[in-house]
Amino acid sequence: MATIKQSLDELLTLDGAQCAAVVDSSSGMMLGSAGTGVDLEVAAAGNTEVMRAKLKTMRSLGLNDVIEDILITLGKQYHLIRPLSRKEGVFIYYVLDKAKSNLAIARRKMQDIEKDLSF
Repeated sequence: MATIKQSLDELLTLDGAQCAAVVDSSSGMMLGSAGTGVDLEVAAAGNTEVMRAKLKTMRSLGLNDVIEDILITLGKQYHLIRPLSRKEGVFIYYVLDKAKSNLAIARRKMQDIEKDLSF
């Protein structure tokens, strides 16, 4: 099992990785962060709203399913949000340089990190 810090540091080893955080979606507060390039305090709070909106929409549609991840594609960056299946209300937020990163590998890395993450 890996700590939050170890897990985030591992995410930053991928090409194009800029920053990452573990966020409590009930408060919008970060439980840990690593890297630079984005104001993670602002991003954590804003992406909490993204998670809440998507979950509300799923409930409204009567979808009995879970979110694996949410991808936001910007001109120069990928922003990935992955709710933790073992820790309700907590998600990983991951920012990558679009020109330098491999999205499939990044998604897989987040999945692997989630399995080993301990609180």
